[in-house]
Amino acid sequence: MKIYTRKGDHGQTGVFGGKRESKDSARIECNGAIDEANSTLGLLRSKLEPSHDWQPNLHKIQKDLMDMMSHLARPSDSSKVNTNPKPVDGASFCEAWIDQLEGAMTEPSDYFLLPGGNEISALCHVVRTQIRRAERRLVTLSKEDPACVEEYIASYINRLSDLFFTLSRAEMASKGIEEERWQLFLYKRKRKEEQV
Repeated sequence: MKIYTRKGDHGQTGVFGGKRESKDSARIECNGAIDEANSTLGLLRSKLEPSHDWQPNLHKIQKDLMDMMSHLARPSDSSKVNTNPKPVDGASFCEAWIDQLEGAMTEPSDYFLLPGGNEISALCHVVRTQIRRAERRLVTLSKEDPACVEEYIASYINRLSDLFFTLSRAEMASKGIEEERWQLFLYKRKRKEEQV
C-alpha cells in the first residue's frame, strides 16, 4: 500500500471516524505538537545506550503518546469506537518517576535553569518545551471539543513537562555538570523576601 494517494488534500486531513478537518484546526495542531515531542523523544532515546535505565520508561511514554494522539484524533461526536488503550495512570507514573529521580539528587529543584548542560540534558529540555506547546494546543482543543480531552490526557501531558525538566537535571547530576541557574522560582523568591 502506498503512503500517498495522488488526490491532493486541499489543506484537509482525515481524523478518527472518517471525517476531515483543516490541517490548522486545534485537533490537528494539538496532535502535531505531541507527534513532534514524540519524535524528539525518539531522538533522545537513540542517544542513550539500549541498556540505559531510562529506556523502558521512555518507551512506555512514547507508546502512551501514540495512544493519546489516537483518542484526541477522534471527535467526540464520532460513532466509531476507539479501542486503543487509555493510559489513565500517566500522571501518577510521572510523579513516581520524578520522586525517584529527585530522591537520588542532592540539590533541590529551586531554580529556573538555562537549558543545556550536555546533549542528553538539552534534548530533555527540547521535549519539555514541545510538550508545553502541546499542552497549550490541548487547552484550545478542550474549548472546542471538551468531551474529547479527557482529564487523564490533560494531567499526563502536564506532568510530562515536569518529568523532562527533572530528567534534564538528573542527567547533569549524574555527569557532574553544574547547573546554569537563572533565578529562584517565584514562590521561593517570595518566601525568601518574607524571611528578610
